[in-house]
Amino acid sequence: MKLHKQSSMTQRRDEETLSGQNSPYLSKTPKHPRSLPRSINYIFKEQRLLFILVGILIGSTFFILQPILSRLGPPQEPHPFHALTANQQRQSFQFHRTSSFGAKTGRVPVGIGRRRLRLVVTGGAGFVGSHLVDKLIDRGDEVIVIDNFFTGRKDNLVHHFRNPRFELIRHDVVEPILLEVDQIYHLACPASPVHYKYNPVKTIISNVMGTLNMLGLAKRVGAKFLLTSTSEVYGDPLEHPQKETYWGNVNPIGERSCYDEGKRTAETLTMDYHRGAGVEVRIARIFNTYGPRMCLDDGRVVSNFVAQAIRRQPMTVYGDGKQTRSFQYVSDLVDGLVALMEGEHVGPFNLGNPGEFTMLELAEIVKETIDSSATIEFRPNTADDPHMRKPDITKAKELLNWEPKVPLREGLPRMVSDFRNRILNEDEGKGN
Repeated sequence: MKLHKQSSMTQRRDEETLSGQNSPYLSKTPKHPRSLPRSINYIFKEQRLLFILVGILIGSTFFILQPILSRLGPPQEPHPFHALTANQQRQSFQFHRTSSFGAKTGRVPVGIGRRRLRLVVTGGAGFVGSHLVDKLIDRGDEVIVIDNFFTGRKDNLVHHFRNPRFELIRHDVVEPILLEVDQIYHLACPASPVHYKYNPVKTIISNVMGTLNMLGLAKRVGAKFLLTSTSEVYGDPLEHPQKETYWGNVNPIGERSCYDEGKRTAETLTMDYHRGAGVEVRIARIFNTYGPRMCLDDGRVVSNFVAQAIRRQPMTVYGDGKQTRSFQYVSDLVDGLVALMEGEHVGPFNLGNPGEFTMLELAEIVKETIDSSATIEFRPNTADDPHMRKPDITKAKELLNWEPKVPLREGLPRMVSDFRNRILNEDEGKGN
């Protein structure tokens, strides 16, 4: 019975196979050849040809009318270079150096000028930083300012807000940031005793982590890095005047050590990145600086004396007033920083005015400038206050061709004018 069923099923499959082979539905009907090629047929469908012709017509009209319209417009002045005679053009070519990662030399026309750089200034809303930003913007560069506004003020930069080459970022340098830049001027750190003693842990973190992050950025993008260190790395010096080769006399556990040792550590990090990672670095050791935009009550001697004299308060002298300082005007410092960055020497370099004054002599100059009737009040000296401070700037003179130009008696009136306006506005705001 099973054999009969299997044979019948096999016979039925064979019949279906034969019938399927003869079925007309499985055979493909031959295609009729198209009368036109496929591409031409595509163009004629849905008026595509019409749109192609309209596009050709519009393009042709533009190219025909454009020269005519340009002749009807106002005449353009020729580029200064093209206005020269052939002989003058040949003479105007000179070797011009442009560099972001290294110096490259080529022949370019004088009219083209230097390549615009993209720069970062940390702490650029502060006293020195804002003056540096002014100089960099004036020479045609793009400037990015990074500041957390702990001591910096937006008022110092408000005149740049509409400039397309200026950018302001509210950011703390203790946190990393990613930017594409050619040069980094690292100024971010509270620099006056009142501010750096307010939060000493934050001060040393800013010095160490802020410098570390900026050096990491310089390494990542191949930027040149400049550290603004301080004369405080010399501590209470046993050498006078102080040369860059002097290692200093610093109290590592004193009230000022958060700033002094923080800057010394920042210098160490800078040189380690230079030697170990090949980062191109510069180090400036800044001595006492004064000028417009200083904080009114930052505890530094010049700003203290000027603000107190304008407010008709006694000028505060700590100790016997015989300790000495040297004072440089802010524009001289800015010129030194730019000369250092653009130069070929790592440093460190002392940037200061070698003119030396006792605190009592400074008080007398302030009295002559502001109010001859101003009085002096003596108070106990602060801890670890240096007895002498005077830079030896021989190295900067020889290698940077830099030295300060503005004497104290010339620069102080400029600062007094700025302070007087700000104190007057401050008093008006308080209703005085």
